[in-house]
Formats: sequence, C-alpha cells, structure tokens
Amino acid sequence: MSHETVYAIASGKGGVGKTTTTVNLGTALAEAGERVAIVDADLGMANLAGFVSLSPDSTTLHDVLSGGASIDDATYRITENIVAVPSGTSLDEYADTSPEGLRDVVAELRDQFDYVFLDVGAGVSHETVLPLGLADAVVLVSTPEPAAVHDSKKTLELTERAGGEIAGLVLTRTRPDSDVSYDEIATRLETPLLGTVPEDPAARESVYAGTPLVVYRPDGPAATAYRRLAADLAGIDVAETAADATAEDDGDQSTDDSDRTDDTDPESGTGVSTADTTATDDESDGREAAHDDVSSAITEAESDS
Repeated sequence: MSHETVYAIASGKGGVGKTTTTVNLGTALAEAGERVAIVDADLGMANLAGFVSLSPDSTTLHDVLSGGASIDDATYRITENIVAVPSGTSLDEYADTSPEGLRDVVAELRDQFDYVFLDVGAGVSHETVLPLGLADAVVLVSTPEPAAVHDSKKTLELTERAGGEIAGLVLTRTRPDSDVSYDEIATRLETPLLGTVPEDPAARESVYAGTPLVVYRPDGPAATAYRRLAADLAGIDVAETAADATAEDDGDQSTDDSDRTDDTDPESGTGVSTADTTATDDESDGREAAHDDVSSAITEAESDS
C-alpha cells in the first residue's frame, strides 16, 4: 500500500477515536522521517483548531476555500516533519467556503508532503463525502459497539458513491477478553481489518500531558498498535524509530514532565510538549503552533459526540 499517500480517516459516528487515529498515524510516520500533513477536512465542525492556538484573525482552511489565502498561509508546524491545516470555527466563515476547493488543496499538499491525512467529519453532507473520493484510500475507524459498526456501513456506502477506495477498518478500544470477533465485524462490513487498537489508559493520559500517544508511551499497547498500522499503511519499518524514541523519552522524562503544559485536548493526544519543540525559522511552512494550548477543541468534538 506504499503507493498510497493521501488517506481520508473517516468514521460513521463521532467519538470513536478518529482524530486520535489520524494524529498518531501521522506522528508515527513523522518520527520515521516522513513529511506529514494533517488536514481538518471537517469544515462544519472543526476539530484541529486547538492544534495551533488560533487567534480570531488566524488563517485557516476556510480562508483558503473562500479564495482569501493560500494553503501555505493556513499551514502550521506542529513539530519536526509534521504540520496541521486547521479549519475555522466561525459559522460565517464556513458559509463562505467552497468545499470543491479541497481538490486543489489535496493536490498541492500531495506535492509537498510524503503523506497527507484528511480528518473527515462524521455524518452525511457534501463536504463530508468529498474527501472520501479525493483520497487515495479511506481508513474507516470504529469501535466494536453495534451502533458504531452500523454507522460504519453508511460510510462505506458513501465512499463507494464518491468513487473512493476503502483501505480497510481500524477498530479502536478493543479488549483482549472480549467475546466479540473483530475479524467477524470486518467480514460483515466486507472490508479488510487493518488492525485493532486496544483500550489503553495511557491514551487519555497522553492528551493531558500534551503529547501524542506514540511519543508519550511508545511501548504501550495502543501506541504499538498505531505504529504497526502506520508501518503497514506506508510499507516502511517504523519499529526501529519507535525504539529509539522510547530510549529518548525515558532519558528525558525527568526534565520534560515539569515543562509540559496541561491545556490540551483529552481525545486526540495530538499535543506536543514545549520541551519537544524543534522548529527553525527557515522552515518552508514558516510558522509553528503554540504548544501551550494544543488540541483542546479535539477533545470536546470527539468526547461529546
């Protein structure tokens, strides 16, 4: 699957860990040296604005889609090798957007980055369906809960209507002692099971620590699952990099903990601690996110859905 570089991360319903999956897949690949862009393709209910501590006049994807800015203007560096393109939170700005402009956005980012992840909104609308057809492949995220699985079937149908391709299913919050067959769920949905991400208390802890799970606790069960999934999607070996990150994280833990901020989003685990900031002034994307106010919006969006 290494020829696929643009992935839409989608779910039938909110609150299943879609944004968490997006961020940790992107971070795992960025740690492996790949250049990654994460795009908030949920134009109506923006999730990633907390990434960059947006001010009222900050440039977002809404400005790009309304013709008022370039994609570079709306690109914010999170940490080494990874950037975010957030959508705005103003309904007035949303009303001025033209979702069709996503085609040009995706095409431009495809040329600039090794991997592009589109965090797609749940539900049925034009801006929700459009990214499903623009991506090289769609990663469907669900929990094993019947309601989530049922809604996943709708997303599969929407992807087919949009002319998109399904890469497969990722089941989050799984349990080793469950009597539910995860393979059977994938079979019922007629799509491959890409992987399962076990329930892991470190996932929420990592968010409050302001650090992606694959960085916060790289040897934990959920982080290991995300790294394995990233490796499978990209066709590369990220395990070696993860092991190095573990050693570095353990070595820096005593000093980094005191520097981390807690103003972060409890769902996505996308925050990057101030101690991890490695931006330089001559980066092509030009700006760096404010790390002391990372991803609070994502938590509310996913946990309240």
